[in-house]
Amino acid sequence: MSKQQEWVWGIHAVGELLRQRAPQVLKLVLLAGRSDERINELRALAHEAGLVIEEAERRQLDRLADGNHQGAAALCDAAYGVRSEKQLLSDLENLGESAPFILVLDGITDPHNFGACLRSADAAGVNAVIVPKDKSAPLNATVRKVACGAAETVPVYAVTNLVRCLDVLKERGIWLVGLAGEATVSLAQQDLTGPLAIVMGSEGEGLRRLTREACDYLVSIPMAGSVSSLNVSVATGVTLFEAVRQRSP
Repeated sequence: MSKQQEWVWGIHAVGELLRQRAPQVLKLVLLAGRSDERINELRALAHEAGLVIEEAERRQLDRLADGNHQGAAALCDAAYGVRSEKQLLSDLENLGESAPFILVLDGITDPHNFGACLRSADAAGVNAVIVPKDKSAPLNATVRKVACGAAETVPVYAVTNLVRCLDVLKERGIWLVGLAGEATVSLAQQDLTGPLAIVMGSEGEGLRRLTREACDYLVSIPMAGSVSSLNVSVATGVTLFEAVRQRSP
């Protein structure tokens, strides 16, 4: 396997890969002898896409996958699914009159957190997830596994200069709301309707200074217990669904 290729594993991740990007699948390997409904659905998707299925014993699959493969693994282009800043601007134009709903992740380095954020973004109906090219977890097999297929359905854009990208969003009438523990305005008090980008900071340090300064508003999640903060993926889910609540008719 070359550096330009990677394995994706897990029923949900492989299934969405076959549904959304079957032409980019180089090899599909399923557990030999398994014939339940979930695996048979993968077989049907592979047959529809004209892919040849390889059968492997569990020990062989265990060597391919760095985790619980659930009897399914697919080899694909390692860079698939990540879009450019140029594509972001084009895709925003294609939204038409719809108010953009964007998630910005400023330096999420843990692939499990990244995957969980993508899963929440998919559930909340986010149009785009923006990450910096540097100081961010890559969109790898672990992220895709944790995302349970959301990495194939939510557009992810990697940008060279995040602050410059945020300025471009503001020029297009998109309000930037950043989450910061010290903010005096609570999440529920902030208007989250209209064109919106939710900006989340890294696991340890939160928002970087320039990212914080680029935001139009800073908000916090009220904490009633003794713990001072939430895991970033949990905080992302809470914030996105408060926005969903406000934006629902």
